[in-house]
Amino acid sequence: MNKATVLGAGSFGTAMAQVLSPNFSQVALWGRDTALLEQLNLTHENGNYLPGLKLSERILGEASLEAALAGAEVVIVATPSQATRELLSRAHGALPKGVPLVTVAKGIENGTLCTMTEVLEQSLPESFHAQVAVLSGPSFAKEMVRRLPTVVTVAARDETTARAVQPMLASEWFRTYSSNDVVGVQVGGALKNVIAIAAGVADGLGLGHNTRAAIITRGLAEISRIAVKMGGNPLTLAGLAGMGDLVLTCTGELSRNRQVGLELGRGRPLEDILKEMKQVVEGVKTAKSARDLSQKVGVELPICDQVYRIAWEGLSPKAAVAALMGRTSKSELV
Repeated sequence: MNKATVLGAGSFGTAMAQVLSPNFSQVALWGRDTALLEQLNLTHENGNYLPGLKLSERILGEASLEAALAGAEVVIVATPSQATRELLSRAHGALPKGVPLVTVAKGIENGTLCTMTEVLEQSLPESFHAQVAVLSGPSFAKEMVRRLPTVVTVAARDETTARAVQPMLASEWFRTYSSNDVVGVQVGGALKNVIAIAAGVADGLGLGHNTRAAIITRGLAEISRIAVKMGGNPLTLAGLAGMGDLVLTCTGELSRNRQVGLELGRGRPLEDILKEMKQVVEGVKTAKSARDLSQKVGVELPICDQVYRIAWEGLSPKAAVAALMGRTSKSELV
């Protein structure tokens, strides 16, 4: 294959470019920071987000959207969830027709409460809709760039689109499964970031392994309830985009969302924590979307709600724990 394009030169966009590089002669990596792109082309390294990790020489940083998209056989949309709609409004005239458009952002848009595939579909003419797909699963960018074995899910309403993407990403260190459950895959990918903040808060408070296990387990129950209510397949939430990604993000040292939770649990203000983060922490804004979505569809999300209250209303982490532990007793399976 000749050319692939990745829109978004952060850590995960760069990692996706690395994943594509064995199968394409050229991978165009578009970003807004021209200095970063120039440095990347000179050193084959993303010094801002993945310092010290060498990238394939097939990856070319490109500051022009039109040049990046020209001739692409697949387009990966790797901008943060809250910036995706604005990017598509700029890029839409240059997008190649008839090629897969794969979003890898893990979030739900504030205000509209749209998933990322819905944002793509609303932003693009109907002729593009059948080509829209989403990639999600347990996948830290640094490990992908280091070519460590990684397994994820690619979902599209028309599963033939997902299947078309699979060989584009396949290598001895990267494997994909296909799915047509775009709802389950995206709800799992978005809400696990909120639960990871809660897990980090618990660790920051020193609450131990029992607490972390409870947050992961009950967090999965929350994600599954709302995903199914929205039309998702419950089996998806037991898979890579559900349990797999949730466990990784709640326990992995490379998780930005868990790191924010850790610092919140240690008593630091959210504003100060975020100032030190080089990249967007999706779980903070998704906590608001999760709260609004739970009210819209009528599904309780107790852990997500407490994360929202900590991040957006200034509730103390200890008060959030007390609120969760003091809830009325109920059946586990309800």
